[in-house]
Amino acid sequence: MEQGQSSTPPIAPPGEDKTVAIVAYLTLIGFIIAIILNGQKKTALGAFHLRQMLKIIITGFVGAIAAWLTVFIFIGIVLVPVFYIFMFIMWIMGLIAAANGEQKPTLLLGKQYQEWFKNAFN
Repeated sequence: MEQGQSSTPPIAPPGEDKTVAIVAYLTLIGFIIAIILNGQKKTALGAFHLRQMLKIIITGFVGAIAAWLTVFIFIGIVLVPVFYIFMFIMWIMGLIAAANGEQKPTLLLGKQYQEWFKNAFN
């Protein structure tokens, strides 16, 4: 870590609206509504959490397909519930960070998705 950088995630300025960040985590419809809201009033916090929710959606979709493809094998019977529990934990972590106004990446590729989709939702 470089000098002058802290390990704590950036926190939204006191007056910054957390609505987009929170709504982004409220189902796929909430994600779409958050995209529309962010288009009207762009905030760094909103864009960050839109990218995090995009990560959860993509990871969930790809992971669910992979998990269900293994359902006929014994490991699939264990893998599917564990995968959904993990996805739920990531979702909760993102929602809590959004409610606290933090730009804290979720588990499993959170930072990478910020980099890959850095121009999305800006």
